[in-house]
Amino acid sequence: MNVDTERIKSLIAKYNNQQHALISILQDIQAEYHYLPKEALEITSQTLNIPLIDIIGVATFYRSFSLKPKGKHQVVVCMGTACHVRGAPKILEEFERKLNIPCGDTTPDGEFSLESVACLGCCAIGPVVVVDGNYHAQTTIRKIDSILKKYKKKEKDNDGK
Repeated sequence: MNVDTERIKSLIAKYNNQQHALISILQDIQAEYHYLPKEALEITSQTLNIPLIDIIGVATFYRSFSLKPKGKHQVVVCMGTACHVRGAPKILEEFERKLNIPCGDTTPDGEFSLESVACLGCCAIGPVVVVDGNYHAQTTIRKIDSILKKYKKKEKDNDGK
């Protein structure tokens, strides 16, 4: 992926090139590219005068940052205790099968990324799957096709506009 150097510099300039704004800058870069491209981190390092290894350290410390490209749609399966006992492992396996990727990966077409989390904190409605911030309560294997179809449909609808 080509990184727009001027765009990265403008995201940094938004915070007056201040080192203490590193996390906010990384959040803005990730919002723009759906991950943190190496070239963007190098530009950030040079502009803020922070060693690249320190920026990578911050980016790998926080789970919300990704050094790998993410899909347009983020699928997150809760694996907390309540969800686990209600079938979350089987739900995760079915998403892996339907998307043809292991947990932690992105589909080759860049449409979906699949992740699991230890707990989403909404145990009463588990098992829970979150897609693009939308919570799907009491998910079952039978609901997975309709969940995926909903987001594939959104893509088709958006392509037609």
